[in-house]
Amino acid sequence: MLEPILFIIAAVFLLAGFVKGTIGMGLPTVAMGLLATRMAPAHALAIVILPSVITNLYQTFAGPYLRDILRRLWPLLIGTCLGIWSASGLMTGPYAPYTTIVLGLLLVIYAIVGLSRTHFSVARRNETWLGGIVGLLTGVVAAATGVQTIPSMPFLQAIGMEKDELIQALGVFFTTGTVMLAYNLNGAGLMNMSIAIPTTIAMIAAFAGMYLGQLVRSRMDAESFRRWFLIAMMVLGIYLAGEMLVRLYG
Repeated sequence: MLEPILFIIAAVFLLAGFVKGTIGMGLPTVAMGLLATRMAPAHALAIVILPSVITNLYQTFAGPYLRDILRRLWPLLIGTCLGIWSASGLMTGPYAPYTTIVLGLLLVIYAIVGLSRTHFSVARRNETWLGGIVGLLTGVVAAATGVQTIPSMPFLQAIGMEKDELIQALGVFFTTGTVMLAYNLNGAGLMNMSIAIPTTIAMIAAFAGMYLGQLVRSRMDAESFRRWFLIAMMVLGIYLAGEMLVRLYG
C-alpha cells in the first residue's frame, strides 16, 4: 500500500515541474519549500537532488555557450562548491531546526527581489572576484537550506548575459551546486536506498509537470504567472518561518 507521503511528493513535484516548464526555473525552490512543511529540509533535499540534476542537465548542454560560461563563471562555481563543502553540517547538525526558518526567510527574500524587478549591473572587470564571493555565500546558504538562488540569481542577472546564454548558465550553475549538495548528503548518510521510491515518483511527476507547463506556456501570460508564483513563495516562506518559530519558542 502506498504511503500518503508519496502522494504528497507526487503532487509537489507535479507543481514544481509545471512551474519550471512554464517559466524555465523554480523546481528546487518550489519542491524544497513545500516538502519542508512535511519533513526536515535535509530529507526533502535528498529527494529533490536527482530530479533537479536531471532536469538541469539538458539545460546545461542545450546551447552553444558552455565554454564561454565556464570561462566567465568558474569563480562562482568554485566558490559555491567551497561554500557548500565548508558548511556541510548546517542542515544535519545541531542547528538543523533553524534551517527551516532560514529557508522560509530565503523564500521571502527571493520573492521580494523578483517582485521588485530590481536590476543590478556588474562590470566585466569585477566578475571574477565578486563571483567568488557570491559563490561562497550562495554555497553556505545552499548547504543550510538546499536553495541556491540567493545571492546567485541577482549576480547572474547582473553580468549582462544574453537570454539564451543566461538560461544555459543557470543550468550549469544549478547542476554544479546540486551535485555538491548530493556529496554533502551522501556524507551524512542520507543518499541511500530509502529514497529510491520517493525519488522515482518525484522524477516522473516533475517531467509530467514540465510537459504540462510547456504546453500551456504559449497560451498564458508568463509574466502574470511569474508574479503569482512569487507571491505564493512569499506566503509559503512566511508560513515556514512562522511555524518553526512557534514550535521552537511558542
